[in-house]
Parts: sequence; structure tokens; C-alpha cells
Amino acid sequence: MFKVLDLLPDGQIEESLDLARVTLPPDGTIRWVEVVEAGQADLELLGERFGFHPLEIEDCATFELRSKIDTYPDHLFVVLHTFTRDTDDPTDIQVHEVHAFVGDHYLVTVHDNPVPVAEQLWQRAKVDPEILGKGPGWAMYLTVDGMVDAVFPMLDRITFRLEEIEESLLSGESGESGEMLEIFQIKRSLVGMRRILRGVRDVVGMLSRRTKAPMTKKTALYLRDVHDHAARCAETVEEALALAENAMDTYQTALSNRTNEIIRRLTLFSVIFLPLGFITGFWGQNFANLPIGSETLFYVTLGVTVATPAVLLMWFWRRGWL
Repeated sequence: MFKVLDLLPDGQIEESLDLARVTLPPDGTIRWVEVVEAGQADLELLGERFGFHPLEIEDCATFELRSKIDTYPDHLFVVLHTFTRDTDDPTDIQVHEVHAFVGDHYLVTVHDNPVPVAEQLWQRAKVDPEILGKGPGWAMYLTVDGMVDAVFPMLDRITFRLEEIEESLLSGESGESGEMLEIFQIKRSLVGMRRILRGVRDVVGMLSRRTKAPMTKKTALYLRDVHDHAARCAETVEEALALAENAMDTYQTALSNRTNEIIRRLTLFSVIFLPLGFITGFWGQNFANLPIGSETLFYVTLGVTVATPAVLLMWFWRRGWL
């Protein structure tokens, strides 16, 4: 689906779905074209009307690229990523890949599914002429800034959940295997985010050093701040991964402690019943000289059999072993 937003020379803003406007803007007009879930025919139309290189169109048809920036004589081709989540599950993260063509008088963004940040900026640009009035590079900056800032709430949520799991493991109130599985899921998500955010950080850093058209010195200055945010996102992912490792170590330690406690209790019960086994085994021997018919020895043996575990239990209890 194509959407076109034009900032006309008189300052008016026009939104259109007319395919005839999916082309280079006339003089004095700044145009933003957004393409969502583009098919091959849509991409070929873009390449034909804007004169984009076939390699760019080929890249737009593939939404598993790394973040990158390519320079062409009259525009920049930028690939960036962001994340969103639709549920309360911190591991349920959806990756969004945005392809952008930034020219002197136009901005073309292509993505495979709706990106909330891009939609919010589009709605702002419909009522605020300054967004496109400052140039396509400024609109690109606002898009990148929103994409990077959208990552922080998800990282905060993941970090908070890891801290909850670690506290639960330390207190012994966890479901153990279920929370261990969640840790592995979170770790897998963080590893994927780290791989993607490293590329985003590098691309934003390269954009922040561009001061010639279609970017400007002012835009580059603001992009430096975005680069700092992207670097902080990457660092936060590393910290969250370290926290996940700590949670896994905590789980292993708690599991080892519980195993040791079980073995200790089993050992105590073995100590309690060992004397009983000796007593019953001794008097169970088939020797003729044993006083088998002694009623007195029977009651003595019975008393010793009852008293021995009772004394041992009391002794263990007083020493705090039970």
C-alpha cells in the first residue's frame, strides 16, 4: 500500500493514496512516500519512477538484512531495525525492518509490516509542516530517533523480569524448571537484539557524521544524540545478558543447595535406621546358643529398638540438623 504526504510550496500539507503521486516531487514540494507490505510490482514501480538502483530494489524485497547505509549520487539508502511487543510477555518481541531512501526533496520508507513509530510520525507530519519543512533528512532523523527510543521500554521490562526471576530463585519460591526455561527464552531474545542493535548503532553513527545533502549539520548534531541512545541500548542489552547469566548461576546454585539438603536428610535417616538394622540383624542369626526363648531379652531388645531412633532424633533436633 502506498501513502503520499506532500508539503506544498505554500506550506499546505496534502495526503494522498494516488499512485500518480508516487514519483519525484515537483520543484518546491517535499514528498514523503510510505510503502507497507510492498509486492514486487510495487517495488519495481518505485525503482522506475524514482530511478533507484536495481540493487536497492532487490534489497527492499528482502527483509532479513543487517542495518546498513549505502551512498548514491542523489540519495542515501538506509536500512534500520526496531522492536515492538504485542503482549505482556517480555520475550514476545517483533522485529521491524525499515528501508529508507533519503533524497534532497523526498523520503521513501518501505517496511514489511506496520511500524508504530513511523505511523505516529506520519500523523504528526500531517498537522505539523515543520517536520517536512526542515527537509527529508529531518524526517529521517525523527524516524530513527523514535525507532531507537522504542527499544528502551522493552529492555527495561526484560531487565525487571530477570530481577524478579533471580529474587524468586533466591527465595526458593520459583517453579524452577519453568523459570529456567523463561531465562533461556529471554537470553535468546537478548542475543538477537544485541546482534541487531550493534548494526543500528553503527549506522546511526555514520549518519551522524554526514553534513552534506540530503543531511544537514543541524540534523547531524541531533543524530549524535540518537547515536548515544543506540549505544546505551546496546550496553543495556549486554547488562541484561549478564543478568541472565547471573540468574542461571543462581538457579544452578539453588538447585545444588537443595540437592545437598536432600542428601543430608537422607543421610540422617540412614544414621537413624542403621542401629536398628544391626540390632534386628544380630538377633536374627540362626545360632543355637542365642537366648531365643528369653522373654526378658525380648522386651529389652524391643525397648532398645524404640529408644535408639528416639534418642537419635532428639539429638539431631537439638543440634538443628532436622
